[in-house]
Amino acid sequence: MNDKNRKRYSRCQRGFTLIELMVVMIILGLLAALVAPKMFGRVGQAKQKAAYAQIELFGIALDSFRLDTSRYPTTSEGLQTLITAPSGVENWTGPYLKKEELPLDPWGHPYHYESPGSHGDYDLYSYGRDNAAGGDGEDSDILSWKTSK
Repeated sequence: MNDKNRKRYSRCQRGFTLIELMVVMIILGLLAALVAPKMFGRVGQAKQKAAYAQIELFGIALDSFRLDTSRYPTTSEGLQTLITAPSGVENWTGPYLKKEELPLDPWGHPYHYESPGSHGDYDLYSYGRDNAAGGDGEDSDILSWKTSK
């Protein structure tokens, strides 16, 4: 290799300088700082929509139970009657849910069920992320008697 080829080869083999790497890291950090809050805000909304969807599916299962047995499960029987037949109930043709255990809400808490309900034949709800009545945003309650957002 002559001197001319060696110089060209050494210039091609050069890597990034520390300054160039720092500039790229800063740009990536700024992009992440701008995009991440918007994406994490959507996670809460997605969980709320999932809770509304699950409550709707529970409603369909409860209506199927009522068609078969001529009543909704009582509060003491709970949602478990959608999976296992309660004693003394005739015409139960379940399970009315595909899973072998009751699903939890998207925040890992059980759904609340009351029948007869204060707002209809039954009340089915999740208290949201904080698992307490009331709240705003992701902590707001998801209620079967109110339409989804």
